[in-house]
Amino acid sequence: MGGGILDGLNDAQREAVTHDTGPLLIVAGAGTGKTTVITRRIAYLIDQGKARPEEILALTFTDKAAAEMEARVDELVPYGYADVEIATFHAFGDALLRGHSLEIGLQNDFRVLSRAEQVIFLRDRLFDLPLARYRPLGDPTRYLQSLITLFSRCKDEDISPDDYLACAARLRSSADDEEKLDRAGAQAELGAAYAKYHELMALNDKIDFGDQIVLALRLLRARPHVLNAYQRRFKYVLVDEFQDTNYAQFELVKLLAARHGNVAVTGDDDQAIYRFRGAAISNVLSFLRHYPDARQIVVTENFRSHQAILDAAYKLIQYNNPDRLEVKSGIVKQLTAVREAPGPEPRHWHFETASQEA
Repeated sequence: MGGGILDGLNDAQREAVTHDTGPLLIVAGAGTGKTTVITRRIAYLIDQGKARPEEILALTFTDKAAAEMEARVDELVPYGYADVEIATFHAFGDALLRGHSLEIGLQNDFRVLSRAEQVIFLRDRLFDLPLARYRPLGDPTRYLQSLITLFSRCKDEDISPDDYLACAARLRSSADDEEKLDRAGAQAELGAAYAKYHELMALNDKIDFGDQIVLALRLLRARPHVLNAYQRRFKYVLVDEFQDTNYAQFELVKLLAARHGNVAVTGDDDQAIYRFRGAAISNVLSFLRHYPDARQIVVTENFRSHQAILDAAYKLIQYNNPDRLEVKSGIVKQLTAVREAPGPEPRHWHFETASQEA
């Protein structure tokens, strides 16, 4: 296969691509070639005989990113060697559930509801939920969107209805005044509604976006033979844009990689865009805690922008301190432009109206 797999890579990229075994954290800023590193690493593992294509799992966040990764791998490996499992987290979870649906109590033709469909589903069954304060008589749907958001966030954090109810019970038992009792009562009501929502979805063979992850987790935890089969199948697990994973997604990665420990993730906390779904720097830090011997490689050569733009961006991102990986782990992430020609200094223009801006 191609000796060209390593062509054009800088030292940090080459180090990441050729990493042997064990956990690997690749901290790569914007425009430093994260996807190049992941796809070249996949090709390198196949080329060196470290894994067959079907023994490699690569996870990312969008269908577009998965398709781009797949196309790049297809270009790097010979025809007939491109059977790498490249998927979004949710597509992978969905396929896992459909392959073992009966073991999780679902029909294999279950439907995944969109956010709009969740609203309709819950609105039509609102009076089946054990609600009082969160279903006011004059406006019973007032909290509908908030309830769905709460249920979704619980799943992002791998919190089951039983977990939620247990937490509410602890709040009640420790409450020592009326305000705390009232707060505990509100949480108990929300926990009961969450449990009923889960029950109604299962009865109707429906799941939602978060279920594609948490039900996959439940399946793997409850069925050791299924977990063992997937752990044996995937000798290498790779995750792109790791900063955008939430707690439940990282739990899935840890389960899948537990047998061999060959898990490589690329990420940059300064580019996290899914904080509203539970994604945060905490997962990057948790990776280092869970894998204390993980190798860290920082890629700082930028192929996209001039140095003036990179310096301005670096100055602005300091306002996120101290909640940045640079501060928390002591690494240096300041990017260096590969483009030699200097660009114009960035300028900030402020307009009063949209028409003035145009």
